[in-house]
Amino acid sequence: MKVLIVCTNHDTYPAKTSKTGLWLSELTHFYDVMAKRRIIMDFVSPLGGAIPVDERSLDLKDECNARYWEDSAFRQKLANSSKPSEIHANDYRLIYFAGGHGAMWDLTENSELQTLTRTVYERNGMVTAVSHGVCGLLNIRLSDHTLLIQDKYVTGYSNVEEALVSFVSEVPFYLEDKLKEQGAHYTKAMIPFVEHIEMDERLITGQNSHSARKVASKALEELFEK
Repeated sequence: MKVLIVCTNHDTYPAKTSKTGLWLSELTHFYDVMAKRRIIMDFVSPLGGAIPVDERSLDLKDECNARYWEDSAFRQKLANSSKPSEIHANDYRLIYFAGGHGAMWDLTENSELQTLTRTVYERNGMVTAVSHGVCGLLNIRLSDHTLLIQDKYVTGYSNVEEALVSFVSEVPFYLEDKLKEQGAHYTKAMIPFVEHIEMDERLITGQNSHSARKVASKALEELFEK
């Protein structure tokens, strides 16, 4: 069984000088759960090549982050992601969209990634995403032209969380609002920044970076224990 992990290539904000990109723990925590089950994982990004990591997420006091950040094979994968055109969707049972603010700029409208995701889903695979990575699901249409997330229970980074990290002026849209506009049933934890996941059939979403591990373990449970 193979898993496809989607990450952003986008590393700039419109006005802030600090860099954005992938939120590291949203990748490492998910990756760690899968690696323990010896799952083969491939990385893809809209442009292929290097995946930038948001400097604010380089928390090496987090044991999992530190272990992978210091792992040369993992760093090699991060530096050499595939382009969507190099990926055969039929090879994958599960696709996972990792977040970080960068995702909002290049995962939301990427038609190649949307096609890959639709293929995985319509072949009975699982679609998973966490935090800002959920924006990659906003515009996916199935073969019958309905939106993947329409009438589905989903979560993702909340308006409150966006306001609390004070990036409101920088982001192109509010993810929570967009999910609702696209007909999803949006849910969130009562308290910001705590683990919360939502599952609707073969769609599993996590609200924030603290939810990545739970998304991975729930997906494995669905794939192997049913």
